[in-house]
Amino acid sequence: MQYQNTLNLPQTAFPMKAELGQREPQLLEQWHAMGLYSRRTEGSRGRPTFILHDGPPYANGQIHIGHALNKILKDFILKSKSMAGFHCPYIPGWDCHGLPIEHQVMKTLGKNRRTIPPLDIRQRCREYAEKFYRIQRDEFIRLGVLGDWEHPYLTMDPAYEAVILRELARMVKAGRVYQSKKPVLWCARDETALAEAEVEYAEHTSPSIYVKFPLVDTSGIDGLVAGEEASLLIWTTTPWTLAANRAISIHPDLTYRWVKTPAGTLLIAQDLLDPCLKALGFPDHEIRLLGEGLSGASLEGLQCRHPWLDLQVPVIHGEHVTRDQGTGCVHTAPGHGQEDYAIGLRYELEVFAPVDDQGRFLPEVKYFGGTGVLEANPEIIHLLKESGHLVREETITHSYPHCWRCKNPVIFRATQQWFVSMEAGDLRQNALAEIDAVQWLPGWGRERIYGMIQNRPDWCISRQRFWGVPIVSFRCRSCQGTLMNAEIIRKTADRIEEQGTDQWFSAPVSALLPKGTRCPQCQGEDLEKKNDILDVWFESGVSHAAVLKLREALRWPADLYLEGSDQHRGWFHSALLTALSTDGKAPYRMVLTHGFVVDNRGRKMSKSAGNVIAPQEVTDRHGAEILRLWVAAEDYRGDVRISQNILQQLVEAYRKIRNTCRFLLGNLYDYEPKQHRVADTDLWEVDRWALDGLQRLTERVRKSYDQYEFHTVFHTLNHFCAVEMSSLYLDILKDRLYTHPADSLSRRAGQRVLHEILTTLCKLMAPILSFTAEEVWQQLPASSRTSESIHLELFPMIEDRYRDEALHNRWEKLLTIRDEVARVLERARKERVIGSFMQAEVRLHVQGSLKDFLEGVLQDLPMLLIVAGVSLHPPAQEEEITQSENVDGLGIQVVRTPHSKCARCWSYRPTVGQSPEHPTLCDRCLQTVSQHPG
Repeated sequence: MQYQNTLNLPQTAFPMKAELGQREPQLLEQWHAMGLYSRRTEGSRGRPTFILHDGPPYANGQIHIGHALNKILKDFILKSKSMAGFHCPYIPGWDCHGLPIEHQVMKTLGKNRRTIPPLDIRQRCREYAEKFYRIQRDEFIRLGVLGDWEHPYLTMDPAYEAVILRELARMVKAGRVYQSKKPVLWCARDETALAEAEVEYAEHTSPSIYVKFPLVDTSGIDGLVAGEEASLLIWTTTPWTLAANRAISIHPDLTYRWVKTPAGTLLIAQDLLDPCLKALGFPDHEIRLLGEGLSGASLEGLQCRHPWLDLQVPVIHGEHVTRDQGTGCVHTAPGHGQEDYAIGLRYELEVFAPVDDQGRFLPEVKYFGGTGVLEANPEIIHLLKESGHLVREETITHSYPHCWRCKNPVIFRATQQWFVSMEAGDLRQNALAEIDAVQWLPGWGRERIYGMIQNRPDWCISRQRFWGVPIVSFRCRSCQGTLMNAEIIRKTADRIEEQGTDQWFSAPVSALLPKGTRCPQCQGEDLEKKNDILDVWFESGVSHAAVLKLREALRWPADLYLEGSDQHRGWFHSALLTALSTDGKAPYRMVLTHGFVVDNRGRKMSKSAGNVIAPQEVTDRHGAEILRLWVAAEDYRGDVRISQNILQQLVEAYRKIRNTCRFLLGNLYDYEPKQHRVADTDLWEVDRWALDGLQRLTERVRKSYDQYEFHTVFHTLNHFCAVEMSSLYLDILKDRLYTHPADSLSRRAGQRVLHEILTTLCKLMAPILSFTAEEVWQQLPASSRTSESIHLELFPMIEDRYRDEALHNRWEKLLTIRDEVARVLERARKERVIGSFMQAEVRLHVQGSLKDFLEGVLQDLPMLLIVAGVSLHPPAQEEEITQSENVDGLGIQVVRTPHSKCARCWSYRPTVGQSPEHPTLCDRCLQTVSQHPG
């Protein structure tokens, strides 16, 4: 007789080899065919609503690993919230306007880009954005992210564009928008103003020069001889801005000294004398202090000569002057610096910025007209050297703003721009107050955005590009006055909703303005439209109005915004300011941020470093499930590391989880819950322990989902599968499952527990391992599946009837003893005292309360330890007895059993050989075989 044919060996169609690259697309097709997202949202109507508002990525290329991290995290949240009993509609979106897209299009046009009509450029940009939004959409779907992919929001849709202008009109009507010539970050390569969120700070080498500004008149100045030449010494790293110098700022509260040096008599702040003179490199014996210290307050109004222009510049007071570096005398060009501009307004200085859109000096700039400003630096330094005004020249490497798109250094340049005032309507103070009403996770997010709002200048919302939503404004040809009217903006928005934004660029002014419109300054009728467009951060910032308020499935404000930590100065920032300006409240209740993706050494991903890992590469090689597991395994609140080694470790972790599911399925092949479910009273104690542990698992995992701690979910599930199940309960259960009669109460009791573990595990891992959970779900008996897809299910509830604290504590103690015995068994196996654990008899030497405890569970110990037998003995000190280090009073001795091995169950039992007909079977297997039909 073939005894193995009488065993209940596992059977399942669930393959050991995942082949995720082939299986995942098949599941995606099934989800699409059944309309899974619609089924989920329709089935959850009437439940409490949870709204995660999607921040729009730029539609300008394939998704990168940071996109994958972001979208998968959102999917974790939405799936877990849906399974927790919420209605969770999800409308993905794309940012379709702006420089990132226009920059890519312009690169394809090459040298001809300046001859292409604006409408042609806009059409090419529209086609580019359309192409890549669809590519990104398909790539996000491939990651298993559920959403309304057929109806996303696109910032280039006319309906969305109309909302942008209506929100602008509301801000204009409230008096929050104004036009001014003031310094802004300017990209000469892309010929446009930039927001702070559109620059990146990178290392840059600049000249570092000390320059003399000679006093016009030294008479009456303490410490100086009338008629003797003396100069204020300034330090700058932007020599080109000297062409626009209009003053020298000193701090009224600092003390200054005149110093006689080989370069002449110089004025330097007393606190900076030592570092400054050291930097200048003058020998000590050639330096002499003149007179007493002078207060900065006493120096206001002195006049200096510009180093090469026929111009006198005044000495003014500026609180921005610091004692940290330099000389205490600060070159001031109101057209090229925010602090310079602010101090210039106080002193009514000219906001002079003689630089064109391409970053070249205007023709009227003496000596340097037509030269790029950064290219002019060496020429300016040479001129200063020749004229005797240069005291010292060095270079300095420092953090400097660069355009986020073309990567070139930017400049500060005063141009006529539109701004949102941070002070009008107390926008700044209201924003700071509202920040404290929002929950920020992690908590440092609050500090980050609070400091940014507290210190930021007015918001420059105009851009000098083609691809975007126009700022509806007009200029009078007669007086150069500006017309911006909320009502005209609203009417333009209505036309744009019907015809799109191209009509602004193509239609004549007469078609855009109501008949009879006049200049508000001079009443002239000759008006021309301006073609500035809105900052894309304004466009995406008002998505709360264009999406949350207008989509029937959504509501305002959102429960959650989730993006990378760079969005504190980006989307979180612009959304807060626009919502406060029009609605007086933040558009989100909670903001959750994740870090950046870095390599295994913590370095930023870059093609030049060769450390980029594309999500498409991971999906093709390992499957999207491994990418999802990577997102779950890492604590996303800091920077998230990825490498091939990390991915391979996750492949191994995934294999353990998959094999656990396969074992569970394989032992349920003949189990029908409605037919075979046994009563609670028929469960073994180890079964009740497993069910108690299952409730603890459910409680911890659900709590971790609620707290967005997905790394805790992963580690909890991984430990449960690899340790509590595979190395413990399932190992203990194998004998019962394989060798007991197929329909016995003992086997059915074990199967009932396996079934509950599998269905619970399947639901708990579904938000993270979405494909595998679905695959397992489809393998369950039809009577076990209450829904067509696991993603239409709810999380399992915690069953209090299975909770047993006393049982849990008893088994915690038993498992500690098990670990101690296992160490001794392993040593005995290595020393060849035994061949396997099942060949061992374990003698436990105990007394007192430990003896009483073990006597109560003695009959279960062979099953728990998976050994031939266990016996209790008094304490002894023989050499072969190992004293436990972790359990007081426990001695452990392992000997080889004298009994024979059963050919069917492989257990070593004293009853093997008692039957002449089946001499290799034990009594238990003999009874089972005799009942077997074969």
